[in-house]
Amino acid sequence: MGKGKLYLSSSFIQSQVLTKKEYFKNKTVWIVGASSGIGKELAIQLNELGATCILSARNKEALMSLQTDLGDKHHVLPLDLEKVCQPDEINRLNLFLKGIDGIDVLFNNGGLSQRAEAHETPLEVDRRLMEINYFGNIQLCKLLLPMWREGKSGHVVVISSIAGKFGFFLRSAYSASKHALHGFYESVRLEEEKNNIAVTVACPGKINTPISTNALNSSGERHGVMDHNQETGMPVETCVNELLQAVANKKHEILIGGKEIKAVTLKRFLPKLFYKIIRKQSAV
Repeated sequence: MGKGKLYLSSSFIQSQVLTKKEYFKNKTVWIVGASSGIGKELAIQLNELGATCILSARNKEALMSLQTDLGDKHHVLPLDLEKVCQPDEINRLNLFLKGIDGIDVLFNNGGLSQRAEAHETPLEVDRRLMEINYFGNIQLCKLLLPMWREGKSGHVVVISSIAGKFGFFLRSAYSASKHALHGFYESVRLEEEKNNIAVTVACPGKINTPISTNALNSSGERHGVMDHNQETGMPVETCVNELLQAVANKKHEILIGGKEIKAVTLKRFLPKLFYKIIRKQSAV
């Protein structure tokens, strides 16, 4: 048994799988950012649980390949979060949604990270990150809210970040965009509870995904480097397994990762110690 790892009994794992299967079987779920990382793994595990997936991302080829692997019952809907607020794009998405017999769960997972200090980042890069991570994200939720309100049912799952709970080196605009999501969706949760619309906000820490590779540098270009923190992070399969169980239980918020997620509790109860520790952590 590896040091610091938790191994669950087969009976406990089985009970989790049954719970998730009961929730997701025969549901239609929309996964944004499905071409890689957490989004791709969501599609794989949700397919196994009996859900029908709408797969969205910029990379159509990657989505088509994933659809081939998972089966024809799933749909491919390419989109660019940087453009979804444009009127023509809203019309295109609405036309597609009218041809789908309802969407039960939206996994709002798409977005970009950042690897640059605030002083060297021009405002247009900050604006781009906000457009993708915040405005693009909430626009998709707003597309679904009318039908969810009418049907008195719906569930939006927002993939935020531990950086949405506190700021960190090289992530000023990214962290700001994730903080904004928390404020928006906490408000939506309160407003739409009467309509049986659930909101789950997930805050992953160090997860083994390409998020650092695709992050924007100070010039707004692709960072192109896999961070040590991501390379040695929690396997994406474990992350998604925990996430889906939390969604099935309709949890309001879940922190996912290793010891780094303890920083959230530390900041709340021992802020001076938190800042002493956090300033010594590696940014990559």
